[in-house]
Amino acid sequence: MPDSPRRRRLLASVPLTALTVLTFGAGCGGSSGPTTLTVLASSSLTEALDEIGTAYHHKHPDVRLHFEFGDAPRIADRLSGHHPGDVVVTADHVSLNDSDEALTGRRRTVAHTSLTIAVAPGNPHRLRGLDDLTRPRLRVAVGADTVPVGRYTRQVLAKAGLTVRWSSQEISARAVLDRVRSGEADAGLVYVTDLRSAGVAVSSVPIPATQNVTVTFPAAAIGDSDHKEAASAFVSWLVTPTAQKLLNKHGFATPTSPQ
Repeated sequence: MPDSPRRRRLLASVPLTALTVLTFGAGCGGSSGPTTLTVLASSSLTEALDEIGTAYHHKHPDVRLHFEFGDAPRIADRLSGHHPGDVVVTADHVSLNDSDEALTGRRRTVAHTSLTIAVAPGNPHRLRGLDDLTRPRLRVAVGADTVPVGRYTRQVLAKAGLTVRWSSQEISARAVLDRVRSGEADAGLVYVTDLRSAGVAVSSVPIPATQNVTVTFPAAAIGDSDHKEAASAFVSWLVTPTAQKLLNKHGFATPTSPQ
């Protein structure tokens, strides 16, 4: 609307407080809408948390969940930067220990899984167990020793008393799985739940419980969150029967006594 003597006279007659309200309303457009929580999460939880996000928003329509899935180094980088997010869920406690000062409240153990050997469909190399990973010409992919799946892998091999000469070290269980799916590796140690996500693209050689380890997924609210109360509420909700049922649907085991 062009400025005119008549408009200037009208504005001059409006009290300052009314002008302030009018200006605020025009800039903000009314309600601020639902709270959005940014959740940094292990890529191994992608399918489960996508479904959990929908269920949580249905139960709490004032909260939306924005997931950023990635490997442990990427999550650590986010936690050390500005505006890291609101909640973090990783595949072991060591990943959180290095960023403990960035967290708030207590951690919650929200899920468990274990390891298995991923192989090409039909198991063409006829692997029967961990011992076969020591074959001289077998290409074995594992996680790097600085990421959760790598630390768990080394625990499993130590329990079995084996030394494996791997062909590659990856930054996540999904990356190990991709090596096997692409044919760049003959075998790889991954989480049982990651193997489920691959469907018929890979086969599995089970690892006996006596040689296996328990993979733990802890969650925590991030201290720099702008929505601390909502972040803590979501972390607590992850151990409720509703959330656990969805995690079970994707192959995760319920912690015997969630922390």
